[in-house]
Amino acid sequence: MSTTQSTREVPTITLNDGRSIPQLGFGVFQIKPEDTAQAVSRALEVGYRHIDTAEMYGNERGVGEAVRASGLNRDDVFITSKLNNGFHRPEDARSAFDHTLAALACDYVDLFLIHWPLPTLYGGDFVSTWKTLEEFQREGRARSIGVSNFQVEHLERLAAAAEVTPAINQIELHPYLLNDPVRAYDEAHGIATQAWSPIAQGKVLGDPVITSVAERLGRSPAQVVLRWHIQRGNIVFPKSTTPSRIQENFELFDFELEPADIAGIAALDRGEDGRTGPNPDTFAYIPG
Repeated sequence: MSTTQSTREVPTITLNDGRSIPQLGFGVFQIKPEDTAQAVSRALEVGYRHIDTAEMYGNERGVGEAVRASGLNRDDVFITSKLNNGFHRPEDARSAFDHTLAALACDYVDLFLIHWPLPTLYGGDFVSTWKTLEEFQREGRARSIGVSNFQVEHLERLAAAAEVTPAINQIELHPYLLNDPVRAYDEAHGIATQAWSPIAQGKVLGDPVITSVAERLGRSPAQVVLRWHIQRGNIVFPKSTTPSRIQENFELFDFELEPADIAGIAALDRGEDGRTGPNPDTFAYIPG
């Protein structure tokens, strides 16, 4: 297999359960199922070893196909998937998780997340859903478990009732939405923070603060923002189906931002006005 992998190693973050996750991954949100295997294959050729998918995306099968076709050992690729919103009840969650493993054609996932807390549905009982994920971890079928889009109050409810602290909280996070209260809670409780929509669906790429840094460093605005995430300790997983962009997004480890750059980009925070996705406190969508 030919490769154009960067000579720099992707750093890893040690989770609170002792396992490690590559800090840079490849996301497949909104990649069509028929295009997923090709995109993931290209990412693996470039050097990505962390793939983020979800049952909701409908493309887990393509991820599994690409990993098997890559010639890499399964243990060398970190695969994340997520519980679909319609399956929070424990029996439904068990069936959905079986479906995820079957679609990936894997015996385990490296990380399995509750995709959304859905606090206004199921009586707001995401705690029983979490306890079902704890089962998957005890069985060894989910090496690590975590949550996505959980606010501080949701995390506190889990802490009061759960045996296992989430290894990861995946939240919307980018220069226009720092999400500092959630990120601070995560850090204080040993929960790693993953940033979805790390470039705000492209909205930050034309910001003069970011473009000026990019011009000075001879880098693209996307590389600057992704490097900003890396230096702040976030886990990121940009997505693209364009081979050149997949390569570009991987080339983050042969330059650094100055502290003033990091602070200047963080100062772009717009709070809730910067959010591009749903608010987790009210989101209740169940697809299909």
